[in-house]
Amino acid sequence: MGYRIAVVGATGNVGREMLNILAERQFPVDELAALASRRSLGTECSFGDTVVTTQDLDTFDFTGWDMALFAIGSDATKKYAPKAAKAGCVVIDNSSLYRYDPEIPLVVPEVNPEAVDNYKNKMIIANPNCSTAQMVVALKPLHDRATIKRVVVSTYQSVSGSGKEAIDELWDQTKGMYVPGQEKAPKVYPKQIAFNVIPHIDVFLDDGSTKEEWKMVAETKKIVDKNIKVTATCVRVPVFVGHSESVNIEFEEFLDEDEAREILRTAPGILVVDKREDGGYVTPVECVGDFATFISRIRQDSTIENGINLWCVSDNLRKGAALNAVQIAETLGKRCLKKG
Repeated sequence: MGYRIAVVGATGNVGREMLNILAERQFPVDELAALASRRSLGTECSFGDTVVTTQDLDTFDFTGWDMALFAIGSDATKKYAPKAAKAGCVVIDNSSLYRYDPEIPLVVPEVNPEAVDNYKNKMIIANPNCSTAQMVVALKPLHDRATIKRVVVSTYQSVSGSGKEAIDELWDQTKGMYVPGQEKAPKVYPKQIAFNVIPHIDVFLDDGSTKEEWKMVAETKKIVDKNIKVTATCVRVPVFVGHSESVNIEFEEFLDEDEAREILRTAPGILVVDKREDGGYVTPVECVGDFATFISRIRQDSTIENGINLWCVSDNLRKGAALNAVQIAETLGKRCLKKG
């Protein structure tokens, strides 16, 4: 016996990935509803070997449905998630709306699967920010061994994190660099993204950090350990899919780089590709379409007493969004609902 699953926002980048991953991982689905706004009503979406037609989110009755995977913005989520939860359907939400609510679990299944047990508080489980999700998968096994004091992370985030319009903007600007008369001014981003990097993701806060950087701090503390100090610089780069991160970790006790490498090799959700030679590391182009978080460039930081540096790469539409949501659904099913 399987589950009745609704994918909300099924026509978007993340919603389509959710459908793909549910099929790829053979999630036990008895019935699936693809939901979208009225302007996308009737759009066909692929689910494995079948095609599903989108239904109207505004009139959909969530009664009797087991889980709803939400891939819509915070404003729409604020309207529809409580409606689904009230009908008894567990919401797994990809927006930032509920991440910082102390009553709502924020879950990365490789890190804190037990947190899903608190889903009954509000019948909602939050999916973390894409840049946080891949980082904490790497941090948790190291933290269990040597206790992390502080993390300094710089991100190199792809444009797909900003949606389809951002992907189009990078593509159009790139073409415009070579075709006279087709130059495209920035609309999604404050500056040109093609052949450029932009040290600005989300809105600026009073202390000079951005909301994206604040999210990484707050979410790491909630998911892994409230005592970890985190400082982040988040940068948008001209890459279509795949987020990369340079992570510097300071521990309470010494951790040798070889031991760190072996810990990560055996950790769930991680693939270590770390050869000290040309090309002996993973780049974002190579991680697209993969489930894993890839770790490379593991090395001692000799400037502090107990430090390790590493390079972390993952498909942000997968582990950073759709895959993590499906993994939450799998974890919820095994630990709590136990139907499939």
